[in-house]
Amino acid sequence: MTGDSEYAVALAALGAATLGECGARSMPTRIRPVWSRAAVVGPAYPVRCTPGDNLAIHVAAARAAAGSVLVVDVGDVRDRGYWGEVLTTGALARGIGGLVIDGGVRDVVALESLGFAVFAATVALRGASKDARGSVGLPVEVAGVQVDPGDWVVGDVDGVVIVPGDRLAEVLAAGQARAAAEETYFDALRAGATTVELLGLDESLIRDGDLPSSSAGA
Repeated sequence: MTGDSEYAVALAALGAATLGECGARSMPTRIRPVWSRAAVVGPAYPVRCTPGDNLAIHVAAARAAAGSVLVVDVGDVRDRGYWGEVLTTGALARGIGGLVIDGGVRDVVALESLGFAVFAATVALRGASKDARGSVGLPVEVAGVQVDPGDWVVGDVDGVVIVPGDRLAEVLAAGQARAAAEETYFDALRAGATTVELLGLDESLIRDGDLPSSSAGA
């Protein structure tokens, strides 16, 4: 399996949660889908903005290849609407796959109605300036996670992970093996097995009986 489309299908089938257990880099929990059921898979296009400014995002939306997912660092000023309906309309026309940003976005109803997948740290009304330095297509660190050109992004209801490009096949194989193992667990659980048995958990660490109430001895 070598084509981008085949990788995209396989990564989407596994999902962010499984890949996050198999070598992908997990984004922190503040990076969430801004509308329900948003999902995206595609090559990362890294972007760095000057805090409070989104010029680099506008340039990225004009330069990124179709299918790319913009992954944006905005520094420590997250409470701005760095992205909205105007940028979304342009991005869709160019075939951009989605956006991951450690900052704010707005026009959420429009983003959902247009079906553009956005994962962000917050929703914010106040806009950004458009006249400061930044970078596009160069390595960045977003929400504490390294993102390099050639990496892949997988985002869904569980969150966002970055799959290192130089380990793509390895992470995918590990994810598929984990998914296959979990299928055997599901069959065994339906037949009456317990997770304690299947995972070899140490029951001796758990005390039997009820814990004392918090008011005992008061």
